[in-house]
Amino acid sequence: MSNARALLIVRWIHTVIYILMVAAIGVLLWAGITAYSGVWLWTSLGLLTIETIVFVGHGMKCPLTALAVRYGAEKGYAFDTLLPERFTRYTFRLFGTLMIAGLLLMVLRWTSAIG
Repeated sequence: MSNARALLIVRWIHTVIYILMVAAIGVLLWAGITAYSGVWLWTSLGLLTIETIVFVGHGMKCPLTALAVRYGAEKGYAFDTLLPERFTRYTFRLFGTLMIAGLLLMVLRWTSAIG
């Protein structure tokens, strides 16, 4: 397989994972706001836990980013997914903050501090 084809596959996989993680954070926030506690919450928490373990375990870097570089991706903000830079530039700041906010809201709900 050529490097260009391998890079395209890595970008597709990374894009799908990115979208799943954004959706999982959305479910987490929804659960924190509405007190939802169904299967989608537990699935989202599982996915976010795995993502966090992988991210921390690789020195606060996504292993797919290194793989994209290996197959010829140029460095920058939008080089390892198929998404435009405006969606990926502040990923860690924005979605990390939203994930923490969702978790805090859930903890507050579970401890009956709110609603």
